[in-house]
Amino acid sequence: MKILIIEDDKKTSNLLKDSLKKEFFTVDLSETGDDGIYIFQTNTYDLILVDYNLPGKNGDEVITEIRKENKKVPIIALTVEAEQSMKNKLFNMEIDDYITKPFIFEDLLTRIKAVMRRPREIKSQIYKIDDLFVDVEKHAVKRGKNKIYLTFKELMLLEYFLKNQGKILSRTVLMENVWDFNADPFSNTIESHILKIRKKINPNKDKRDLIHTIKGRGYKLDLSKW
Repeated sequence: MKILIIEDDKKTSNLLKDSLKKEFFTVDLSETGDDGIYIFQTNTYDLILVDYNLPGKNGDEVITEIRKENKKVPIIALTVEAEQSMKNKLFNMEIDDYITKPFIFEDLLTRIKAVMRRPREIKSQIYKIDDLFVDVEKHAVKRGKNKIYLTFKELMLLEYFLKNQGKILSRTVLMENVWDFNADPFSNTIESHILKIRKKINPNKDKRDLIHTIKGRGYKLDLSKW
């Protein structure tokens, strides 16, 4: 799950990023409203955390612009103001929740999990192709009768392939959607993870290959290469 934090206080944002990564979230950071909107527009996120008081475009402008483009992405506002008038204003802007600073991380994590459980559009986290079965929520992967252990990042990568079955995905697309934007684009981490997934889902090479290399273009998960 990928989260964008738009927060100008570096200490706060870095602490949040470190804590969320320990909970297996992928996190990108932005320090200004303008930059936050740009990053949101050029990436895909499962949830946005927005500080209300930002340099440049402030929190309400950021939330308004995000909502113009995407009505469904969950937004949690971070604010130092606890007055009822502020709460009403935020909810009228179609945020999903808010938390008042200062807060403890466990409270924020509870709100994030609660927001993510709310139905938006019915999207199954259970995937099946050939005899490969993946239940993302339960972190359960099977090929035929054999259980497969994947690391969290391997599961995220496989899930992204499954969500985009039949599409050719470039290295850039995979890097932007599975890794955070601070990842080194010149490393071989994508190739390494794909190789490990291939070996784990077909260790004896006696089953159908599902992840195909499309030379010069990227990778595709499908029953056949073409």
